Amino acid sequence: MKLNKMVEQYDLLIIGAGPAGSFAAELLAKGGARVALFDGRPDGEPKACGGGVTGKALKAWPQLLNAVGRTITELDLYSPSSKKLHLALDEPFAVYSRVVFDCYLRDRARDAGAHLVSEKISARKTKKTDSGWRLKSEGGTEWTGSFLIGADGANSGIAKMLAGPLPPSEMEVAFGYRAPLPANDAAPTAVAFLPGWVGYAWAFPRPDHLSFGIATTQDAFEHQPLDDLLRRFMIGYYQQCEGATGKFWQNGTETPERARIESHLRATAERYAARIPGLAAQTWDNRTVSGAGWALLGDAAGFADPVTGEGIYYALRSAELFADAYLRGEPQSYEQSWRADFGAELRRAAQMRRRFYGNFWGAPFTERMINFARGHRGVKRVLGDLIAGEQGYVDLKKKLVKKALWPV
Repeated sequence: MKLNKMVEQYDLLIIGAGPAGSFAAELLAKGGARVALFDGRPDGEPKACGGGVTGKALKAWPQLLNAVGRTITELDLYSPSSKKLHLALDEPFAVYSRVVFDCYLRDRARDAGAHLVSEKISARKTKKTDSGWRLKSEGGTEWTGSFLIGADGANSGIAKMLAGPLPPSEMEVAFGYRAPLPANDAAPTAVAFLPGWVGYAWAFPRPDHLSFGIATTQDAFEHQPLDDLLRRFMIGYYQQCEGATGKFWQNGTETPERARIESHLRATAERYAARIPGLAAQTWDNRTVSGAGWALLGDAAGFADPVTGEGIYYALRSAELFADAYLRGEPQSYEQSWRADFGAELRRAAQMRRRFYGNFWGAPFTERMINFARGHRGVKRVLGDLIAGEQGYVDLKKKLVKKALWPV
């Protein structure tokens, strides 16, 4: 006797349970839609990410503060030559473990009524049907739904199938280490622009560890030199936490203290790496992230800041915009909604990326920017707003010039 295979029917099938997929599932389920949310990651496996959530995001969705994280009210910003700018932030941001943050959002989706499926879904087993979409797991279970959402990250197989692949030049690279907090727990939040490279390094303190990393463009990526640079940054960071002075990027004279720190890092630090979308301006003009019966959210849609790589705000906002369009019965309006809401900002960031990390009056722009900010309170305030997510790129140059000429 032949057994019938189990088939489950939903209104929406959401592939990927990161911030975009989980938030969309929560909002759609609250609106009465029957939602299946697919999370194929091994239990407890973190997303390779600094975990920073901007003040703009925290103001838009204050429920995020209920996740266990660390609120950041001060930031040390370093130029490529290691000149320091200390910022007291008017709009604090938060740093989360991505395991904790993603679990928090996924649990909210489940509690709202979304059906969580711990199955990895392959684009090869995702088929368009006359009535919508059909997914099939390795175990033979099938799910069908009228609408398909790809929220499965920068390497999204769903996005490649529906919107086409992106060229390697439009991907950025982030890699780093999860490392112990300093023994004295004096762990400042630091961002340091790289000397001679596109991108920056970060040190983000989380409740139980430090996240170190470097973000750079794919075409500038060279693993060994950048890994050496990051290790020098990490050693310099711990030395500063212990009261020493000096530049992050210097190799430094070998001392017992440096040898001790490096030995401890080699024994305890856990490496991670990820790709981040960094789309070119013309791609923003031409790429479509939704169509009849499908849509892409977050990194899968390419929604990340090409200058900083920050994508959590855009993941959540794209989920919100899509859910609103779908629940109004107008899912086709999502394409116009995201373009009107944040499309111009991302396009402008793409245009500015090379200039931001390029030269200005014979020195790196990031060097000049921090020098200006050290002497002008207005420029310093603009940089604080940029980090908080409140200052966009469309009028950034005008604001910086105005504040430099008329500091207040």
